[in-house]
Amino acid sequence: MLQSEFFGREIGKLGFGLMRLPKKGFHTDIDEVKEMVDLFLEAGFTYFDTAFVYGTSEEDIKKALVDRHPREKYTLTTKLNAMAAGNEQAAKSQFYKSLERTGAGYFDFYLLHALMANNYKKYDNYHIWDFVKEQKAKGLIKRFGFSYHADPVLLDKLLTVHPEVDFIQLQINYADWENPSVTSRGNYEVARKHKKPVVIMEPVKGGALANPPKGVQKLFHEYAPDASFASWAIRFAASLDGVMTVLSGMSNTEQMRDNISFMKDFQPLNDEEQEIIRRAQRIMGNSAAIPCTACHYCVDGCPQKIDIPAIFAAANRHLGNGQTAQAIEAYKKATESGGLASSCISCKQCERACPQHLPITKHLKECAALLENK
Repeated sequence: MLQSEFFGREIGKLGFGLMRLPKKGFHTDIDEVKEMVDLFLEAGFTYFDTAFVYGTSEEDIKKALVDRHPREKYTLTTKLNAMAAGNEQAAKSQFYKSLERTGAGYFDFYLLHALMANNYKKYDNYHIWDFVKEQKAKGLIKRFGFSYHADPVLLDKLLTVHPEVDFIQLQINYADWENPSVTSRGNYEVARKHKKPVVIMEPVKGGALANPPKGVQKLFHEYAPDASFASWAIRFAASLDGVMTVLSGMSNTEQMRDNISFMKDFQPLNDEEQEIIRRAQRIMGNSAAIPCTACHYCVDGCPQKIDIPAIFAAANRHLGNGQTAQAIEAYKKATESGGLASSCISCKQCERACPQHLPITKHLKECAALLENK
């Protein structure tokens, strides 16, 4: 069950998310990305996902994929982010810049990026919906949709107003299935109601579900000792009806090999495994861990230069796994070249940018109390 067919072609159930590519110092390790790309294609997968705002990702994938493989052997997705543009012209120019950066000639899939309650009107004001449809009519975009980080009510409104959307990208993972701030289940059900194929992002919750709480680890290990914890998360997402592909933001060759090992001959979760997931969800519902996915949208505009995701990841070593000493050490590393959690001035720029709608300033105060002066 490797492939699922959408839009008259086969698309692999595993997608390569290009937001967290491996680094060599401060730069992308292009040689390792090339190896990952080749492994991915050799396993029969085709879907690559980048975005205008993912740093050098578009240029990196040109070097690792576009310049090295026939265009018909892969599908490439990128995104237009209106929040990163100061005006309509700047927003539309992202499309042409993405074409230039990737050298792909056209995009198989194109997304309006990270629609939320506080930004979706900007796509209307900048006439981006019509602009994208024009590029589709020219053949420069084959299919278009949007990625989404808000509630089911707004999603239903958007899909009703824009029935022309070909697909939608949603954040879905087993930990957030009933999370009221993410509403994974509710948004998935709206997409199914409108009969829109779904691309899933953050199935491993920014890597958090590769190292879930100990109670969840015990559940998974007892049933399948050799299966990675990430495999449970990705297979949960891929087992949902109507899912086109599941993005995994792989950061090294080891992660690529692991994902291929269970997705190349993908089998949906069986009844026993589904019950284990439900038990894991109950455990996660009682978890004190901060539900950050490390998307880093909060970081760029922080006036105190606080590495918020790294601080939250450090805190979660204690909150989610009880690893206090490791948490303190990770916190020291996270704050070596940036602000402390206690440096926060509560401007809440980070909260306005957060797709998870987290009370970041509150969590930073908690992290300061937990990890500083230890």
